[in-house]
Amino acid sequence: MTERTSRTVLLRGGTVYSPADPFATAMLIEGEQVAWVGSEGAADAYATVADEVVDLAGALVTPAFVDAHVHATSTGLALAGLQLGDVASLTEALHRIAGHARFNGGILIGHGWDETRWPEGRPPTLDELDRAVDGAPLYLSRTDVHSALASTALRELTPGLAELPGYHPTGPLTRDAHHAVRRTALASLTDDQRQEAQLATLRQAASLGIAALHECAGPEISSTQDLAALLELAAKTDGPEVYGYWGALDDTETAHRLGALGAGGDLFVDGSIGSHTACLHAPYQDGDHTGVAYLTADQIADHVTACTQGGLQAGFHAIGDAALTAVIAGVRIAAERLGLPAVKALRHRVEHAEALDEAAIAAFAELGLVASVQPAFDAAWGGPDGMYAQRLGAERAAALNPFAALLRAGVPLAFGSDAPVTPLDPWGTVRAAAFHQTPEHRISVRAAFAAHTRGGWRAIGRDQEGVLVPGAPATYAVWRTGELVVQAPDSRVAGWSTDPRSGTPGLPDLTPGTELPGCLRTVVRGKTVYES
Repeated sequence: MTERTSRTVLLRGGTVYSPADPFATAMLIEGEQVAWVGSEGAADAYATVADEVVDLAGALVTPAFVDAHVHATSTGLALAGLQLGDVASLTEALHRIAGHARFNGGILIGHGWDETRWPEGRPPTLDELDRAVDGAPLYLSRTDVHSALASTALRELTPGLAELPGYHPTGPLTRDAHHAVRRTALASLTDDQRQEAQLATLRQAASLGIAALHECAGPEISSTQDLAALLELAAKTDGPEVYGYWGALDDTETAHRLGALGAGGDLFVDGSIGSHTACLHAPYQDGDHTGVAYLTADQIADHVTACTQGGLQAGFHAIGDAALTAVIAGVRIAAERLGLPAVKALRHRVEHAEALDEAAIAAFAELGLVASVQPAFDAAWGGPDGMYAQRLGAERAAALNPFAALLRAGVPLAFGSDAPVTPLDPWGTVRAAAFHQTPEHRISVRAAFAAHTRGGWRAIGRDQEGVLVPGAPATYAVWRTGELVVQAPDSRVAGWSTDPRSGTPGLPDLTPGTELPGCLRTVVRGKTVYES
């Protein structure tokens, strides 16, 4: 008999969410793996040999979450810096900007303004912004991070700005002009400031039961230095794991050099609905144009071809229906060149994928595309009176983010936040999918939870992760929660069960208005990375 060398931990006296045993109350961890899942009575035999016994005191144990789309540095800067996501008016925003400027020097960086939520219905003018910061350079990204306000001082620090697409002499900047002022602002960060921002994101994620993050980097949204520093930091800390994507066109060499999983993420095919830059087939209801197209179907085809041949995932940011049409056409061309099985094997991704009709959903399924989506977008901007309806009209807005139809078609879903666009908030994300503001797009809490746990692992080709069964990685979270239920996607029908005869493990009640679970402990491959 060989001597046992791995440290063992027995968790007992709670509920373990596991397909191995829908009635499990205990779990044994040996080293980095789940060794056993089962009932309280059987746990007694393991208690005598475990190095540590954890009394769950009724807590829930689940697989930890995966956030499939984040921007760690920007998220960390927003967590600790100038954040306007919660301000209720333009006047309040200017007051907060001025207060931040009084106590901070250098280039100021802020995030989160959304004029559609303010009674004034507009962002600050350039004159108002300059007065608020007393002439300092300021970069202030809109909530969707597809446009930004820049003070006069920052504009003057950005060479050739007035010649770039998306430039406006007094208003928000979009497209290349936005990317240029963002590069100027982010270039002002010291290595220590960048690391502290990234650490803040990792700590926040761990405290929310998130074990892994997909960092969507690229030359227009961050830099090679930023991604390399983040991957290095994550590798030497016990915090959440980070998997990188480099969103540059026809640049598989840099993706390989950085250790990225793919040449994708925020490789922009279009922009965002809020900034009027998502690419549409029909004009915006509140505008006389159809948005912006950054890539053609042929460019997409060439990129997918290069990635497939290089063994990398391709990925694209595509929100509007015209942008998604271009992605589908491009992937089809690549499949004709290389064969459909070769293209499907790489599980190429589409980030956001909001404006999908039935034909587009069927094409996603046919081509094996992963839909990396953000349910919190609907919670923030959906509904008959939300920003989507303002921009597109109620009928088109109601068709956005069709999660139920995607699931029915067999399209793999991976949930994320796009932080800092919406906050790191995994249970809130699951709630947003289960209680989508368009009822026919709702999915069950169980399906939404799977998309935010196992779905994130499957999106990077790790099909055995994200589930608590013997032999799986010991990556889990412990939660303080109320009654566990089986919650159906349609609240108008009977969707609740605590009957043990159903054999279906329960999850927290996420009905809007109920308290979300609180994280007590997060463990990544057997290592505790957070404990309350």
